[in-house]
Amino acid sequence: MNRGRQAGGEPVLITEAAPSLFEQHEARKRRYILTMAIRAVCLILATVFYQVLWVMAVFAVLAIVLPWIAVMVANDRPPKKSLNAHRFRGDPDVESLTTPTPRAAVEPVRVIDADG
Repeated sequence: MNRGRQAGGEPVLITEAAPSLFEQHEARKRRYILTMAIRAVCLILATVFYQVLWVMAVFAVLAIVLPWIAVMVANDRPPKKSLNAHRFRGDPDVESLTTPTPRAAVEPVRVIDADG
């Protein structure tokens, strides 16, 4: 009996739990390393194309901007799930708040007396 497992032997995901902090940190480290590797390539290409000024300038600007982008992306966490809280939406019926309810519409109150 293969309960709770798919054909490939992997367990079935039954929750929408967020990835663990360790997994999030590893993913951010991979993004940072990838961005910095692209920066290194841009630096090398800027030195290769030093004779073509506009190409060298594009690669140089990328090499300058990419470390900032790498840090921003590495520090970014996945967005938190929005909770669907029941909140009041809309204006209350102001007329019903200001108009008193007629006394005749209210049922008579039954008083229970200890003596009777």
